Amino acid sequence: MHSQADDLEILATGMAALNINAPPATLEKLLAYRDLLMKWNRVYNLTAVKDPKEALIRHVLDSLAILPWAGEKGRLLDVGSGGGLPGIPIAIVRPALAVTLVESAGKKAAFQRQAIIELALPGVESWHGRVEDFAAAEGFDRIVSRAFADLPLFIALTHHLMGNNGRWLAMKGKNPETEIAALPTDVRLEAVIPLQTPMLPASRHLLILQPV
Repeated sequence: MHSQADDLEILATGMAALNINAPPATLEKLLAYRDLLMKWNRVYNLTAVKDPKEALIRHVLDSLAILPWAGEKGRLLDVGSGGGLPGIPIAIVRPALAVTLVESAGKKAAFQRQAIIELALPGVESWHGRVEDFAAAEGFDRIVSRAFADLPLFIALTHHLMGNNGRWLAMKGKNPETEIAALPTDVRLEAVIPLQTPMLPASRHLLILQPV
């Protein structure tokens, strides 16, 4: 029988592999988020992943794999956030970050709002609607997407939300060379970083882009 102690060990081992130091309370909050995701998933179909251990690896640890590029503080926008990924796990580990989640599906946005309340995440807000309709008082330092759209569309829909010296962080599986080739001329590909999510053999990449 799978237990919380097993999950805590998986999480601690995975975070150590990612060189993330976090106090026990942070690990407990990450587990609480996973539990909430699994609970709501039974009714709201937030993710295709049904196994709690798999959710810990594929969702929580995979989200945290980009932590070094998410910034210590500042403003992070998570577009097409779904069940709050990667924004909520990042916000739990980096509470000084101001994280905004944008989600067009009402049920997913409702889950996000509930998670923000239950997990006591004052630095996180959820906005329900299409990102092209979202207006912010100031630009964002980082705009991230995990499973939202191809690169040119992701950039086109969020360009108006980019702050000065900001960066796009696009989480991808294989290195999307055809998408890179279709990028507009006013965007520069800064880096393609191979990611190694602990206990996940799949190919993962982080693309960092900037406006020029």
